[in-house]
Amino acid sequence: MKLDSMPITLTQCGKTFRGTRVLEPLDLSIGAGETLVLLGPSGCGKTTTLRLIAGLETPDAGGQVRFGDDDVTALPIERRKVGMVFQNYALFPNLNVRGNIGYGLKIARVGAAAARERVDELLAMMRLQDHADKPIGQLSGGQRQRVALARALAPRPRVLLLDEPLTALDARLRDTLRGEMNALLRELGVTTVYVTHDQAEAMELGDRVVVMSAGRIEQIGTPREIYYRPASRAVAQFVGTLNRVAGQWRDGALVTTGGKLSVPAPVSTGSPELFFRPEDASLADPAHAALRGVIEQSTFLGERTRLTIGGAAPDALFVDVAGRIELARGTQVGIAIAPEALIALA
Repeated sequence: MKLDSMPITLTQCGKTFRGTRVLEPLDLSIGAGETLVLLGPSGCGKTTTLRLIAGLETPDAGGQVRFGDDDVTALPIERRKVGMVFQNYALFPNLNVRGNIGYGLKIARVGAAAARERVDELLAMMRLQDHADKPIGQLSGGQRQRVALARALAPRPRVLLLDEPLTALDARLRDTLRGEMNALLRELGVTTVYVTHDQAEAMELGDRVVVMSAGRIEQIGTPREIYYRPASRAVAQFVGTLNRVAGQWRDGALVTTGGKLSVPAPVSTGSPELFFRPEDASLADPAHAALRGVIEQSTFLGERTRLTIGGAAPDALFVDVAGRIELARGTQVGIAIAPEALIALA
């Protein structure tokens, strides 16, 4: 069931509440059918951006929101043809599952036969046929989430907006529904903007990710670009675990106590530091390693073990190894890092 999709363009959209600027003017283009994830900590401006797209807020003077060729800046949410799922789902407790899903169709005065056919289609898509006549209070958290999504999709929106829809669920259910939602969004092909503070959600769901901090966009890119080539320390430190390496820069390499670490591309600005991800390092003979230290802690995580290594850098370093590897506290180790895995940030 493919839906009509629509590109979205925000131009110089900022937002000020009672004299306080909560969102700096930003430019953002979202492709038709793209799933764009707004990622960042609480208070970074991601939900405000979503509300500007929805029509629940209007941008400061000079800001513009366009759906395709249409300027919708002054249109309220009910005239933008958007579907929205809130963090708390905002389902109607006095209506059963079928009534909740069909509510938007009733408001739009869709004929009874067409509305029932559409609701049946969504019940099947969300695997809710056996729950169609149940009151909302009898549903699990996962079932409520699917009802809210079906209700948002029922009027065939041009744009789907999701504001942290999985936050209220337990971790296991969240992982399951994240995979289901990813498959569904690909099937629908609807332009989707998804707000979250969860990195795993952003990485799995986003065609592109917008990392936000303090009311500004820090970086826009694919999940791989955001993770492996962060544009700033704010991005690098928010997305995943990051290790910092110390030393002196000489001729394009960082000289440490044990040797040199070279970055794969020249660094042209400032005196950068090198960083790397825990999974991009391996253990090596400490006699020949550029980095060497002592295991302070070994944390078994099932498929992997995270080692905390002290003495190799100003801060403890984290290195992920295969789960079957066992090393005692106090063991001296070397750390090897492939040049292409190093991240240089000024």
